Amino acid sequence: DAKHLVPNKMRDFFCTINLDQEEVFRTQVVEKSLSPYFGEEFYFEIPRTFQWLSFYIYDKSVLQKDLRIGKVSIKKEDLCNYTGKENWFMLQPIDSNSEVQGKVHLELKLNELITDNGSVCQQLVVHIKECHGLPLINGQNCDPYATVSLVGPSRNDQKKTKVKKKTSNPQFNETFYFEVTRSSSYTKKSQFQVEEEDIEKLEVRVDLWNNGNLVQDVFLGEIKVPVKVLRNDSFQAWYLLQPRENGNKSSKTDDLGSLRLNICYTEDCVLPSEYYSSLRNLLLKSSDVQPISASAAYILSEVCRDKYDAVLPLVRLLLHHHKLVPFVAAVAELDLKDTQEANTIFRGNSLATRCVDEMMKIVGKHYLKVTLKPVIDEICESPKPCEIDPIKLREGDNVESNMDNLRYYVDKVFHEIVQSSISCPTLMCDVFYSLRHLAAKRFPNDPHVQYSAVSSFVFLRFFAVAVVSPHTFHLRPHHPDAQTSRTLTLISKAIQTLGSWGSLTKSKLSSFKETFMCEFFKTFQEEKFTESVKKFLDDVSSTESKEPSGLSEPVHLKEGEMYKRAQGRTRIGKKNFKKRWFCLTSREFTYHKQQDKEPIFTIPIKNILAVEKLDESSFNKKNMFQVLHGEKPLYIQANNCVEASEWIEALCRVTRCNQKRLSFYHPSAFLNGNWLCCKATVESSVGCARCTADVPADTQIEIDGDREAERIYSLFTINRSKLQKLEEACGSIAVYQGPRNEPDDYSNFTIEDSVATFHTLKQIIDIVEKLNESHEKYQKKRSSSAKYGSEENPIVGKVS
Repeated sequence: DAKHLVPNKMRDFFCTINLDQEEVFRTQVVEKSLSPYFGEEFYFEIPRTFQWLSFYIYDKSVLQKDLRIGKVSIKKEDLCNYTGKENWFMLQPIDSNSEVQGKVHLELKLNELITDNGSVCQQLVVHIKECHGLPLINGQNCDPYATVSLVGPSRNDQKKTKVKKKTSNPQFNETFYFEVTRSSSYTKKSQFQVEEEDIEKLEVRVDLWNNGNLVQDVFLGEIKVPVKVLRNDSFQAWYLLQPRENGNKSSKTDDLGSLRLNICYTEDCVLPSEYYSSLRNLLLKSSDVQPISASAAYILSEVCRDKYDAVLPLVRLLLHHHKLVPFVAAVAELDLKDTQEANTIFRGNSLATRCVDEMMKIVGKHYLKVTLKPVIDEICESPKPCEIDPIKLREGDNVESNMDNLRYYVDKVFHEIVQSSISCPTLMCDVFYSLRHLAAKRFPNDPHVQYSAVSSFVFLRFFAVAVVSPHTFHLRPHHPDAQTSRTLTLISKAIQTLGSWGSLTKSKLSSFKETFMCEFFKTFQEEKFTESVKKFLDDVSSTESKEPSGLSEPVHLKEGEMYKRAQGRTRIGKKNFKKRWFCLTSREFTYHKQQDKEPIFTIPIKNILAVEKLDESSFNKKNMFQVLHGEKPLYIQANNCVEASEWIEALCRVTRCNQKRLSFYHPSAFLNGNWLCCKATVESSVGCARCTADVPADTQIEIDGDREAERIYSLFTINRSKLQKLEEACGSIAVYQGPRNEPDDYSNFTIEDSVATFHTLKQIIDIVEKLNESHEKYQKKRSSSAKYGSEENPIVGKVS
């Protein structure tokens, strides 16, 4: 959220998230506010290098261009200082001189020339080769050119390259010559006294600009290199473009407002799979360790300050290797040992409950979409007033009418849920089956506990949470407005109550804090609701094999708006690219004129031969990829680099098992009678580049097992001191078995078997040390192979 925004009058605001100058996400518009609450979460993999993560606040305009109010920009190197916690940031003024991205490739050389009379003078040679990653201007590739200057206390010689049209990766390949010193006998008139000039104070400055034609040219960035670093040698390197030294320093000192952000940034260096085999094997056998508290997976949760840090990679790794169900059963059994009353079963935030929560989020995405999305869309797009709290009623509101509206929505949501058991993923059913029987075993005299064990997850922690926060579960694109949020909160409360076994009894209703909710639920005291819940819970906690929903109906994987190029109708041109709505399911890839319209082009998944990036040079457009199938390639432009990466990954996953997948492809397009990449003149010629490596064949659960193993290794490394403390605690317990009269350092740890726990800790520490060595070797190899100034590791700032 933001507060105290200017101008000091109610306006409509939205916020964008940018990698350097490329917008990757934007929030909904919050109307008529000076302190807008956005409440939106965006999770994404970053597919390219970047310098800044920026957040821009815009004032929405209907007739004119949206006005940028201010920004928060955080350097990549500083993100770790803010990760995992909320921070208020003051908005900074937006200065075009500070809005830069990209890098430039230069070669500099200092030549000594001998004149006719034998004296020596020096000449500077500047070869500007190319640039990569320049920003889009107004959504289009820029028309860049460069100025090359030799600057000193008494001189400023400037030369200029040609303008390159419509490209973010211009190839200049131009060379410029500057006299640095000349002999004292040189007679040609000069604007300055070269003999007196100090070479130590000279520097080369390269400025990148976008040619504005009829409007003002736009600054794209600059670099500065002191001439003294050359020392008569040729110097060649890549440089990251920098803002002007006066960039982002505005004469305005007004307070533009502030923005509250919660950023979680992680950067992993993932080694080849074989490096993680020992750690992976140790974690995967956790469910077989007796007691479970002595297992590597359980110890991970013990040493992490926030259990969620451990749960996310752990659940994903166990899911990826089909080991989650036995592990959840083992930690749930440990959880139940400490549960004294049946009505408090699985209500805390233990390792077991968090594992189940995360599992439902990962494997239940499609289940939520097919069950709740239609009714959530109806509530958000055609909202009816549902407020039944007398204190919150507005003037003219009819509480009986509002109660009828709320009852209509609750009935509809409840009906969709209890009729959805056939769509419940098999993995969720297996987990619920285990929980149900463990609960019945722990409380054999309570006939209802087997149902409340399941309902506490599926109703309270899954459906009710998705109803109140549909944007978090991708059921809606944005956070709903205040009135709709209130309606969804009331529906969520109702679903929690209806799903809680036995909640509709008179004794339960009397315990409601809100009397208006008590009155509302009196209308639900019907046997059919209790029976419907019981039947649904029986169905979703049964081990009877269900046909996976992916076989009976297509699994919806991804959809969104992108641009596609007309296939073979006209020559290159802007008009060839048309905006279309794309949809990917487990059966087909389609595009439509508009969302919810019939498809105008369909490619069956089995017909897709490859999905690869397309070189920008093909159409002078960024973020393009190609779908190769039986006919001409389908060329698509995504809206940003994150979106392009996500589409390529989703398409690759769903087509990995296709039998006719290509091994080679053309990275560029076939235009004007030849392939731009290899110049082959036959359109059907075999590709000139090898297709990218295969990805895991899992269309519903997108998990990189090695990435998760690396995250777990990082967590063990960060918490190394706690591992050692736990190891010491096990040793102390093993030596001294008497009662502990005073609290000690390990009283917060669960140690059921000190010997078994000590043995596992020893293995973990040994594995972490070996991985540390592997990482150090990799970093040394990387630093030697990608030297400072290479394209992979460009120079930042001024060379010294």
